Amino acid sequence: MNFSSGMKPNMVTFVTLLPVCGRIGDKRLVAQIHGSVVKVGFNFEVSIGNALVDAYGKCWNSDDSKRVFDEMVDKNGVSWNAIITSLAYMGLNRDALDMFRLMMDVGLKPDSFTISSMIALLVELEFFNLAKEIHGFSLRFGIEHDVFISNTLIDMYAKSGHPSAASNVFHHMNVRRNVVSWNAMVANFAQNRLELAAIELLRDMQAHGEVPDSITLTNVLPACGQVGFLRNGKEIHGRTIRLGSNHDLFVSNALTDMYAKCGYLNLAQNVFNNSVKDEISYNILIVGYSQTSEWTKSVGLFSEMGLIGLKHDVVSFMGVVSACANQAAFKQGKEIHGLAVRKHFHTHLFVANSLLDFYTTCGEIDTARKLFDQIQHKDVASWNTMILGYGMLGELNLAISFFEALKEAGIEYDSVSYIAILSACSHGGLLDEGRKYFEAMKAQKFKPTEMHYACMVDLLGRAGLLEEAEQLIKSLPITPDANIWGALLGACRIFGNVGLGCWAAENLFKLKPQHAGYYAVLSNMFAEAGKWDEANRVKEMMKLRGARKKPGCSWVHIQDQVHAFVVGERMERLNPTLWLA
Repeated sequence: MNFSSGMKPNMVTFVTLLPVCGRIGDKRLVAQIHGSVVKVGFNFEVSIGNALVDAYGKCWNSDDSKRVFDEMVDKNGVSWNAIITSLAYMGLNRDALDMFRLMMDVGLKPDSFTISSMIALLVELEFFNLAKEIHGFSLRFGIEHDVFISNTLIDMYAKSGHPSAASNVFHHMNVRRNVVSWNAMVANFAQNRLELAAIELLRDMQAHGEVPDSITLTNVLPACGQVGFLRNGKEIHGRTIRLGSNHDLFVSNALTDMYAKCGYLNLAQNVFNNSVKDEISYNILIVGYSQTSEWTKSVGLFSEMGLIGLKHDVVSFMGVVSACANQAAFKQGKEIHGLAVRKHFHTHLFVANSLLDFYTTCGEIDTARKLFDQIQHKDVASWNTMILGYGMLGELNLAISFFEALKEAGIEYDSVSYIAILSACSHGGLLDEGRKYFEAMKAQKFKPTEMHYACMVDLLGRAGLLEEAEQLIKSLPITPDANIWGALLGACRIFGNVGLGCWAAENLFKLKPQHAGYYAVLSNMFAEAGKWDEANRVKEMMKLRGARKKPGCSWVHIQDQVHAFVVGERMERLNPTLWLA
């Protein structure tokens, strides 16, 4: 630094300048100031040493930050805070943890800033047991009620899967909670699948006079989506408009996601159309449309992302491949597979598993097998997809051999593995094998779900054991769902058991009164039994309840766009120039 004016900087000058240089990340200027500090003999001053440690850390210069700290003759609590937070800032979390331990060894008492920084650091490392030890330190030092420490403790217990411990910290805070405290608790409930508690806490927050911010809203909106609480989600949407935070990117993405998860893609699309967009915005709708009859919108949004310069990621590819699998759109799926290869996404496990599902759904089991063999680190989902695929295509021996090989590969079965093998046994009429696997599942302490019971009812029903299927349903420890009743109804139609079929249909119509497929099965069962009056009554009931069969549609692929149409539909709405291409 130039001192030609004759005026020399004092300690205040350096202590003021160094944080500024750190904030702007100018390591060259920090080094120059460090040189000046040495020239004027201030390098042994604790306050200047602390400022240098912090400034070098902010400039991502770990070597000089540690060197200055090590060369300091005198250190105080601020010195240790500076080096610990600097190391954590640079992502050197283990070094920061070692420095904290050293601080404790030399007998220095950490302050609230050090404690809260260390807890946050350990959460990032997922060293939750060590974070709990730090909580113990705060109790011994009598600083556990500091608001910053309490907030980080709530976050730590939430992320470690202990929501009740997080709640305990929150409710025993002796200081006034701030918005960060409330946000941490809302996030705690939302992350731990306590969605109703998260929504209720938002009301409590407002009752205590705290104004929700964009972080509050982005935490509580996913909770509304998970449980399908559309009314609450709409109320929060209205609040975002009043607060002016609906234009915040994170809030608009949370709103789009909430509407999509509630099944209101038209409302999700409306938020999307009127918001700033990023890759996450597109991914939400790509995934949202992928399992609907409007799957072509997933493909369109995926293409639009590339055209406007946004980058596809793993979620983009998973969503669009799933959309193609939904309707067995083989040509489009193969093209996307090619793009995934060119962009090196095909090796990512989640994308590879999506491609496996796509090819098995399209009946291309040999292609799926080649992909499966190329996956280096297969997970249980990879194996389950192949078992389901072989089962659907009637390759029962291969389905069973894959199921047996799964355990040999050192991968534990999950409940979906048993759904896959039970489904295969059901499709192939392998009654004894299916029973054996069902009993083995229960012996392994897997609690059967509705889908497992539906597979067993289907297995028994296809074998003509309708009375046994009926007894199984009556003895279930859970309330039968539509899959279970649907399996029984289908079997009753095959074997002409009208009485039992009516019982199944009666329960189905209570659960899904507008599902046209169930009315069709019941009507056909009556017709096949020669009960034409009953068959016609079912058709009339179907009309009265507004249950309509979705018309089948076909697709045309023109100039990289997919267009859907149904029988009798006129095509004037398509650009006529496309037909001349």
